[in-house]
Amino acid sequence: MYISNIKARKVVYLMMQHITGISRNQMVFSSLEDTILPENPVRFIDAFVEALSLQTLGFSVQTIKGEGRPSFDTRIFLKIYLYGYLNGLRSSRKLEKECARNIELQWLLCAIIPNYHSISDFRKQNPSGLKNLFKLFVSFLKDADLIGCETIAIDGAKSRAHNSKKANFNQKKIERHLMYIEERTQEYLAELAQNDLQENSITVSKIAEKIERLKKNKLRYEFLEEKLKGSGQPQISTTDQDARALLVQGVVVEISYNIQAAVDNKHNLVVATHTINRNDLNALGAIALEAKENLGVDTFTVLVDKGYHNGREITQCINNNITTIVAHPTPGTSKESVTQPDYLVAKFKYNAANDSYTCPQGETLKTTGRWHK
Repeated sequence: MYISNIKARKVVYLMMQHITGISRNQMVFSSLEDTILPENPVRFIDAFVEALSLQTLGFSVQTIKGEGRPSFDTRIFLKIYLYGYLNGLRSSRKLEKECARNIELQWLLCAIIPNYHSISDFRKQNPSGLKNLFKLFVSFLKDADLIGCETIAIDGAKSRAHNSKKANFNQKKIERHLMYIEERTQEYLAELAQNDLQENSITVSKIAEKIERLKKNKLRYEFLEEKLKGSGQPQISTTDQDARALLVQGVVVEISYNIQAAVDNKHNLVVATHTINRNDLNALGAIALEAKENLGVDTFTVLVDKGYHNGREITQCINNNITTIVAHPTPGTSKESVTQPDYLVAKFKYNAANDSYTCPQGETLKTTGRWHK
């Protein structure tokens, strides 16, 4: 009886097997349309792009030629761009790879696979068209009642550039390099004079090579100095020329870009965005006005953190009928502050009647008419 039970178990195990798929040699009759579900977001991208007038938006549209190799339709590249934006794919090479293996892109592009050069050129050649497209999409969201146009939150995010700190220069840094080159040159000249007396030709040759290398470096830094003065900017980058040294967190400085975004509070949708190379302190006015232009409204309320607290930028918003709520920076919080807590600016009361301040001890402070820094 025991032996028969063992045999029965063996038979059961032999009958069981792994889940099997379709044979690779099996012919299947289907279309690209069958592979995409009706609610797939890629269908919205296709319908949205097909409804656009690209020439009206300012895109560089490829014309049909009577001879030569046929060109790609501009709509193909716009569909790739929007699909990449929706799925976090920014690299032209990665997008080209996805066109070959991604079933959604195969459906969207009708199995066309453009090379990465063409994808990259489309983005380079159509900055104004893409900006106008974003404004049009914000209008579409407004018509669909997906944005409230009443309260907008603005914030920035630092994005590191490919430019290293060594390839970023300001006037002081250039002067420091030139001073070092001058000091080293004088040292080498002194060594050269000493070795001339000793008639050591090998050492003299090596020192002459070092001096020649210093001369080339000096010319490079002098060229950078002229370029910096001509640009009118406080600093210059040699790899990513628009990137700047920005304060990222605390005292950490990186060569970065500052991506500004304005988000509507109804469904947390972005209504304005642009990239700058300065800190948030000087960014509020531009992004708030861009949001107002995209929304097409007379007024709204802006919420920002204390990093945007700048009187000039706030005044610009007020002059354009934009209500601004800014977190006030807390004075005297830094370690270097020598101000006593009882004598912070917030403790002084302003008297508009006689244009004076009352200090915490009750004394009246009047202006002398002079500015002190």
